[in-house]
Amino acid sequence: MVNFNGVLISSENIKLSLENRAFKYGDSIFETVKVLNKKVVFWEDHYFRLMASMRMLRMKIPIEFTLEFLEQEILKTVAAQQEANAYRIRLNIFRKDGGLYTPKTNKIDFTIEVKESTYQIKDFYSLDVYKDFYNYSGLLSTIKTNNRMVNTLASIFADENDLDNCILLNEKKGVVEVTNGNIFVVKDKVVKTPALTEGCIKGITRLKVLEILFKNKELTIEETSISPFEIQKADEVFITNAIIGVQPVTNYKKKTFTTEIGKKIASNLRILQIAGN
Repeated sequence: MVNFNGVLISSENIKLSLENRAFKYGDSIFETVKVLNKKVVFWEDHYFRLMASMRMLRMKIPIEFTLEFLEQEILKTVAAQQEANAYRIRLNIFRKDGGLYTPKTNKIDFTIEVKESTYQIKDFYSLDVYKDFYNYSGLLSTIKTNNRMVNTLASIFADENDLDNCILLNEKKGVVEVTNGNIFVVKDKVVKTPALTEGCIKGITRLKVLEILFKNKELTIEETSISPFEIQKADEVFITNAIIGVQPVTNYKKKTFTTEIGKKIASNLRILQIAGN
């Protein structure tokens, strides 16, 4: 079942027009959230990021779009699925049909899709750099719009080269993120992650991991620019997103990393997810 503007419809019966602006212009944003034990994980943070993104893209926020309303719509959609321990939710927001580049209206439609979340942390996880196209730095790149062509091409590259993921670069050839999440690099007790000004997604799990790291007095945290060469010299690398949590990276080119800090952060994050904070 799919939730379309608050109405549950079987996936085979949902109909979107050829004038759909997400289809025609990528005029859409989305949130990927996890539901664990019938709780929407870190929902408040996801909600406020969504509201900020809609305002930035000049979408008209419906008066009913409260924190509680959207949470209940997510849980209503989950309740219509086969029972599972964890679910992957995609909340899509797109401007209503009509117009060319200039829309006829800034009012929106929404859909909520639910899939069972079955991801398991991998013991072996390999990365390399994707160099064909850049993910340009700037504020717009921090929003989860439907324009994910660079991520798609990098994912194809990873699949063709037997990699688990790829690192995306910006026009300054600095590290931005990986195809499906944020990236952290550890060297000599200093943990670096690309600053938002580098063009990375303003990840909710990124935020939670930074909060965990700031409480660790043994580590220094830096949100900064990162060169691909720094990854080659790193002690550890790990990636984060809302579904996997923390995935330690074991291999980059010919380099093998340790995973001690990444595993500790993953354990701390799981506690927060279960607590619902």
